[in-house]
Amino acid sequence: MTEQSVYRQLCEFRETFDPPELLAWPEISHGLLLMMMSRRKQHQLVSQRLRVQLEPQLDTDLVLRRQTDMEDAALGVLRVPDLVVIDEKEATADSDAIDPRRSHLVIEIVSRSNPANDYEGKLRDYPAMGVPHYLIIDPRDGSAVHHWAPTRRSGEAAYDNRQHYVFGDMVTVGGWKIDTAGLPRYGEGGGR
Repeated sequence: MTEQSVYRQLCEFRETFDPPELLAWPEISHGLLLMMMSRRKQHQLVSQRLRVQLEPQLDTDLVLRRQTDMEDAALGVLRVPDLVVIDEKEATADSDAIDPRRSHLVIEIVSRSNPANDYEGKLRDYPAMGVPHYLIIDPRDGSAVHHWAPTRRSGEAAYDNRQHYVFGDMVTVGGWKIDTAGLPRYGEGGGR
């Protein structure tokens, strides 16, 4: 069985799930179906605060989408980023999933239950998919990491650059500014 046939079978199987029961669509990466937990209220609050900051800064030909399929079928990867900035043309294209090479920025908000997904799995997949900027927001410890300039090192996809921040810093990504001072940390109010 080839990687492509495994990927197609996983995509078909994924379509049998009922997202209202799961509250999040499964992701696919390297022959695995990754089940996501539902987003908790503080996770959603961080997402909403990021959207409120980013949307007014976007040019009219760009849109911010949340929790939308982003697929690279050739790699056998389907991810569902928390937030992604794409061209409006991509948002209105016929395909159901976003072409990652037409993205400008992907933001993931780390969950308490599975931080390795954002720091390892997606940090492997996003540069391979051609995502130019990947920002990890981590409410567990109040930090953020901006990764950019995807490249290949020793045959593996990676980002050439990385910048660390702490909540309270102003993050600059691709010309956009994100003030992390108002982002809640987990434990402030008991959510995840």
